[in-house]
Amino acid sequence: MPLSSLQIDVPPYRLSGTVIAALLNDPAQLDALGKAAHEPPYKAPPKGPVLAVRPRHTLAADGDDLVVPDGEEALTVGASLGVVVGRTVCRADDAAAMGCVAGYVMAAEVAVPLASHYRPAVRFIARDGYCPLGTRVVPAEALPQPESLAVRIEVDGTPVLTGTTGGRLRGIARLIADVSDFMTLRPGDVLLLGAGHGAPRVRAGQTVTLHIDGVGRLHHRVVAESVAGSAGASGVPA
Repeated sequence: MPLSSLQIDVPPYRLSGTVIAALLNDPAQLDALGKAAHEPPYKAPPKGPVLAVRPRHTLAADGDDLVVPDGEEALTVGASLGVVVGRTVCRADDAAAMGCVAGYVMAAEVAVPLASHYRPAVRFIARDGYCPLGTRVVPAEALPQPESLAVRIEVDGTPVLTGTTGGRLRGIARLIADVSDFMTLRPGDVLLLGAGHGAPRVRAGQTVTLHIDGVGRLHHRVVAESVAGSAGASGVPA
């Protein structure tokens, strides 16, 4: 997926290729950890944002295959709202943060099912094609309430998850403020608000479709690595 082919009609007009995802940003995900959230080495739930960098090789396009590695049974696939940064942001407060948003893009967060959110192996979450992005960035002005959008996921055409983009531990403004407190965000960078709890598991041979109302849709076939070949997913950003 050449990033230049993604439609973005507002400045900065193209993505930078830097994508940062918020993990454990749904309170239900922390609740599901139960006592594990209080075990060593951290002994308490995270106080700051839990982040993962999605390198360029993870980016893929709508329609690209999602590859289940040999030896694994399934993938988890969550829908996430991508927040596209419109201008340089450094140590913004909540009030200023929303003014830095250029728009929103559909994103999928794909991973080999994780045994522990606290020590996720890079090879489980940063494989080729594990961060598909939608085809269009919706200008921020067109979505005045980005944290109240309906989210739906279907597997083989059957609805398996519904939710919203709201109710996150850190909403868009707080996430931008917390991340830009230690990392300068550049025009075209993307912050993923984070998938909701309960991302479904999908197996080779199935299809998965993700929707965020007003933002977009992604549809993917899930294939075994032996079928996909050594090249993995076909989406290679330029």
